[in-house]
Amino acid sequence: MSKKSGNVALSRRALLRGVGAAGVAAVAGQAVAQTAIDEVITAPRRGNWDDQFDAQASRTTVAVVSNTPMLSPTNLFNIQQAIADYQAIVANGGWPQVNPTVKLKLGAVDPSVQQLRQRLMITGDLDRSAGMSNAFDTYVDGAVKRFQARHGLPEDGVLGEFTIKALNVSADTRLMQLNVNMQRFQEMMGKQLENRYIVVNIPAAYVEAVEGDRVALRNTAIVGRISRPSPTLDSKVSDVILNPYWTSPRSIVEKDIVPMMRKDPTYLTRNSIRLIDGNGQEVAPETIDWFAPKAPNLMFRQDPGKINAMSSTKINFPSPDGVYMHDTPTQGLFNKLMRFESSGCVRVQNVRDLVVWLLKNTPGWSRQEIERVIATRVNTPIPLTDEIGVHWVYISAWSAKDKVVQFRDDIYELDGNAQLALQTNIGVEQVGGSVDDDILPQ
Repeated sequence: MSKKSGNVALSRRALLRGVGAAGVAAVAGQAVAQTAIDEVITAPRRGNWDDQFDAQASRTTVAVVSNTPMLSPTNLFNIQQAIADYQAIVANGGWPQVNPTVKLKLGAVDPSVQQLRQRLMITGDLDRSAGMSNAFDTYVDGAVKRFQARHGLPEDGVLGEFTIKALNVSADTRLMQLNVNMQRFQEMMGKQLENRYIVVNIPAAYVEAVEGDRVALRNTAIVGRISRPSPTLDSKVSDVILNPYWTSPRSIVEKDIVPMMRKDPTYLTRNSIRLIDGNGQEVAPETIDWFAPKAPNLMFRQDPGKINAMSSTKINFPSPDGVYMHDTPTQGLFNKLMRFESSGCVRVQNVRDLVVWLLKNTPGWSRQEIERVIATRVNTPIPLTDEIGVHWVYISAWSAKDKVVQFRDDIYELDGNAQLALQTNIGVEQVGGSVDDDILPQ
């Protein structure tokens, strides 16, 4: 794994430690976790640990992230191997359900830990040499974190609601999910991939920048909510726009902006939204009758800046659905576990890193120059000089590393089993503030 990929993974673990809460610093998160481990180790009476306690087991989670790209041909073999492994698991009766009556985390002692150990051993997250103690020791802690990493969950080692639900998805359901995604891989294997390309895996809500069949960069993303799904697509990046304008769709003008102007006539001015007529001339908001039956037939265009709905950057490419990738002023949304909140476009965390990668072969656009232009707040389109593909895919189960199988929620319910969308069924459609790609200023 590259240094950059490691930093991204570490950042995500720290940010997601409290689901739905603001992110915390990675170093602070590690310190708190290690303090908890040390307290258990040094406790005068720590329960029936047998000989199953190794401090290193909790300090180091087995890496599940790979620099092999999502669309690499080698992943076809890996998912075939995963299917064979899960067929054997199903043939042997699957795995037990884990239904603890107490909160299971490091230091807990409860009979349900034996079921947890068995469950984790069957999928290779816990080595069988760890035994069947009732103690939630550091071996179990490390195994739970590995399981969480494979399922896109916060790696905190605690059996919370979402971890328990993921553990209790049956083996035959997971096998079905692998088979469905195997078909998707087979369909994609005919694609001619560019030497440099971007992949957005929609269920995983992340972006890969790929060069020479290696992941150069991974970025957390926000993708379309269930009612406005992000489409699958294949295209090529045409240009990057620094300090983009945001033009409001007609639906938002009618349903949101006009009602706001009726309540607060300063709304457009406060949010740097200008009215532009068909001749490209600016129209003063005070000349408009905002109580008329129909909204004015004008362009509502927001100036570049920090409060712009696309913030610093827009990545353009031809698309039948008119979607694109962009920055966002609401960075806190990247801290959430369920990042399905846009109207179809993809918001990219640390998008400037991706822009630097996109423009590295375009003369005159160093990191320093990109930052300088963003600081000017001047709208600046930059055509790319090299070919970079864009591929948005829907892969909810895959293996980019031998014997490491990744699963994600079937957010758009395309895999054929409602149980695979269990996590996403809670509260996703109740998220406020996201009315388009993306954020309507308040």
